[in-house]
Order: sequence, then structure tokens, then C-alpha cells
Amino acid sequence: MSMILTDKVALVVGGSGGIGAASAKLLAEAGCKVVIGYRSNEAKAKSLLQDLSGTGHRALHVDVMDSASIIALIAELKADYGRLDILVNSAGTTTPVAHADLDGLTDEIIDEVFASNVRGVFATIRASAELLKASGDAVIINVSSIAAFKGFGSSVAYCGAKAALDSMTHTLALALGPEIRILSVSPGMVATDFVPGRTREQVEKAGAATPLKKVVEAEDVARAIFSSVAYLTHSTGTRIVVDAGRGL
Repeated sequence: MSMILTDKVALVVGGSGGIGAASAKLLAEAGCKVVIGYRSNEAKAKSLLQDLSGTGHRALHVDVMDSASIIALIAELKADYGRLDILVNSAGTTTPVAHADLDGLTDEIIDEVFASNVRGVFATIRASAELLKASGDAVIINVSSIAAFKGFGSSVAYCGAKAALDSMTHTLALALGPEIRILSVSPGMVATDFVPGRTREQVEKAGAATPLKKVVEAEDVARAIFSSVAYLTHSTGTRIVVDAGRGL
């Protein structure tokens, strides 16, 4: 891969596994200095550092449900690098609850899903906006889901949270331009361990039912994220769908 993003600084929140890790690798290959934001898996984050091309990368702790933790991360990043050009928000949680199981979708589950997928993303953007604006040509990628607009996903709360995330992406694109572009990248079912209890067999069955008859891997989503950063320079406030046609 060409070094199209040489000397850019990228923060990948939720960067220790799945889509975040695959994105971190591509951004590093393109010349970025990558900061991996992790919440609980320090060993995995530090192991990923060893796999990144280039130098100048770091793994820093952050809890997106704690605004003070986010502010501390951005302060440390600013002290170390003095700039931020790319922000990938790939952190989030979900608890599978059948859509018809209204009693099973408790207040606690709803609050956690919205806090991690919506409030935490906003808090991260809020904390980093000044540094991103100073770049003059910054990009924010919010990892969303086709659950936002298709009405199927791991729970009703998850669908609602991702819909809110897409709305936030649209609204902030209007508010933060021209210095910052912001896009949602919206996968369908991805072959990661993000959804507790989901098996590879289930993912492959879903992939076989898509028009393209393909399983979406974390690397496929990462390529969409990279393309949004590096090549879609005139796009903002919209979603890029990566689902092999599942949502058609």
C-alpha cells in the first residue's frame, strides 16, 4: 500500500480487536502513526502494536462510557503527537435480545448500549474536535451498522443506538465542516466476536443468503474505512454500507 497518509496521526477507539484492529493495520501501512484506544484488553492492544507497520504507534487506555477517561486520552495524545488527523470510533457494546422480548430488554441494557454506541462516540468527538479542526483536513469515521435503517440487529436498543449514531454523523457533518469530514461506515453481519454467542456457522449462513453470497470480514470493513479516509475526500455526513447486499 502506498504511504498516502504519511505523518498523519490516527486514533482508533476500540482498536484492540475486530474492525478496529484491522483498521489500525491499514492506517499504519499507509504511513499513519496510530494510537490504539482500548478499554479492557491491554495485552491484545500491545500485541497489535507489534504487528503495525512503521513506528510511533501507541496503545492507550480509554473507557468511552467515562468522559474523564476520554479527555485524559486526548490530552496524552496531544502531548505526545501535537496533532490528530483521523478518528475512528469503533468501540461499542451490545447484548442480544430478541426484538419481540420486550421484558428482556431491560433499562440497564438500553442504557449501556446507548452509552457505548452514542454518548461515548459524541464524548470522544467533543473531546477531540479542537485538535481535529487544527489539522484542517481531518476525518471522523463512526462504525455504525445496517441495523440503523433495516430494523434487524442484536436488539431493538442496538438498532436505535446505531440510528442515533447515523443521525449524529449527519448533524455533525453540517456543524464541523469544512475542517472535518465525518462518515458512518455501516457493516452488515461481520465475522467477529462482537455479538456474544454468535457462531461462525451463523455468519456464514447469513453471508450465503446475501446477493453477493459473501461473508463480510473485519478486513472488508477496514478497507471501507480506509477508503473513506484516503479517497472519499468530497464525501461527508453520509453512510458507506459494507454488507454484501444483505440490507437490500
